[in-house]
This record gives sequence, structure tokens and C-alpha cells, in this order.
Amino acid sequence: MTAPATRCLALVLLLAFTVLPAARAQTQAPPAFDSTRAYHHVREQVALGPRPAASAANEKLRQYLIKTLGEAGYTATEQPFEASTPVGRVKMANVVATLAGDRPERILLASHFDTKPINEFRFVGANDGGSSTGALLELARVLKVRPKPRFTLEFVFFDGEEAYGEWREPNHTYGSRQYVTAARAAGTLGAIRALVLLDMIGDRSLNLKRDTNSTPWLTDILWSTARRLGHAAHFLDEPLPVEDDHMPFVKAGIPSVDLIDLDYPDWHTASDTLDKVSAGSLQVIGDVVLAALPEIETRLLK
Repeated sequence: MTAPATRCLALVLLLAFTVLPAARAQTQAPPAFDSTRAYHHVREQVALGPRPAASAANEKLRQYLIKTLGEAGYTATEQPFEASTPVGRVKMANVVATLAGDRPERILLASHFDTKPINEFRFVGANDGGSSTGALLELARVLKVRPKPRFTLEFVFFDGEEAYGEWREPNHTYGSRQYVTAARAAGTLGAIRALVLLDMIGDRSLNLKRDTNSTPWLTDILWSTARRLGHAAHFLDEPLPVEDDHMPFVKAGIPSVDLIDLDYPDWHTASDTLDKVSAGSLQVIGDVVLAALPEIETRLLK
């Protein structure tokens, strides 16, 4: 083989081992939601036992959230406050982590992590509080290693969603109401462009109805995304009014959607245990939220 031919062959081999792998890397799918990881986070929460606001287990869970988010590359912070409740003043704290985007305006992804304070039995809230919190931790991990989002993403873990006894105004959603109050006082409320709230999304028979208190266009995006991904059976076209941590944001004029399955017979019972949670359901929610985010960003840019 002549010297020019040898050099030509070497150049071809160099291209094969550099350019082509790089091209393949660019076409690879972005990191996916891992329901095994999300389920692990649910298990860790349940292992702490009941986690009502101001309990030792609640404090341990906040530290777990901060540690797990830190391992994913975030600097998570607590937002402590004191709430006036039917049982007196109760110390609570939200946990927040931020992923900077191309724009400073924020899209919030949220869940509550407390469990309902129930004295009659041991309530560990595997689905009610545990499932959505586990899914949110996994969403934060995945989004950190994906391409930079167009909007800044804020992951908010609300404390004090649960009521002390009967759900009635203002005995509920203490953490989300405090978040909105603090944002309004700081002059940052207008930078929140949308909220996607997760709550009770892990039960084995996942059936989400369209919350009539949620913003229609935001609900439409998530439901159409679910259909596109083949998950229409879990996203029902049935209306249901829901009061949850999204309501303070709705009242503040912020587009919000609540993903929640209230058709759950173990809700607020001693049977809301780990065996009622399905990794498959967590996967459905994770996939739909991740796939819907770009369309939500596009809508907000109009």
C-alpha cells in the first residue's frame, strides 16, 4: 500500500472512531425516568413511619430530601415557618431545589411530603405523600442530566398539606399557602409561570380524573401527552373538583394542574402501605410529565 493510501485509510478510521460515535451520541434518547429509583424513595419514606408536620420522622425525611437532591447535584434549602392550626402553632418547613434554565421565569414541580396526623392508627402514607414525593425526587434527578430547560425548574416539597381532623378552611395546605405568601412578599410570584402538582399517583389501579379547579390548557397538555404515549387508560376524561396544594397558586392567577387519583380505597387508612404502590404507575406519571414539559414551555413562550 502506498503512503498516500495509508494516510487515507488512517483518516477514514479516525472518522469512524470519533465522528460517528459522536453523531450516535447526539441521537441517543435523553436519560429516562427510572421507576425503580422512585419506588426506592417511597420505601425509604415508609420506613420512617408516620411523618406528620413537626414530627421527628418528618424532620428525618426533610434531611433525606436534602441529601438525595444534593447527590443529584442540587443545593436544596428549607423554608421554615410556623403555622396556626387547630392544635396550636406548629413548626413546618418546605424543601426547595432549583434547576436554572435559559430563562429566569419558573415552572414549579411539586408534591407534599407530610402524612396526615391520625391518632387512631399508624398511617404511613405510602401513596398519600410517599408516591408523589418519590416521583418528584426521580424527576429532579433525570432533569438535572438532561439538556438545559428553557424555563428555570423549581422542585418544591410542601410540608403541612394534610388537615388536622376535618378538611375545612383554612385547616390544610399550610406549606403551599406559605410558599405563595412568601413569594408575593418577595416580589417573585410573577416569575412563576406554571405549577405541576403530583399527589397520590402511585396506586396500582391508576385512574386520574380531570380536576376542574386546574387550568384547562395545562390539563389538556398532560392528557394529550398521556394519549400520545399510550397511557390514555390512566388519564380519564371525567371531571372532578379537587382541593389540594395547587389551589393557593390557582387563586394567585398561576396556571396550575393537579395530578391525583382520589379513587383510592386505602386513602387515609392504615392500609395505605408500600404494597399498594406500583412502580408501573410511578413510571406512567414520570414519563408523561417529562414528555409534557417541552410543550408546556412552548405554550408559555407564546
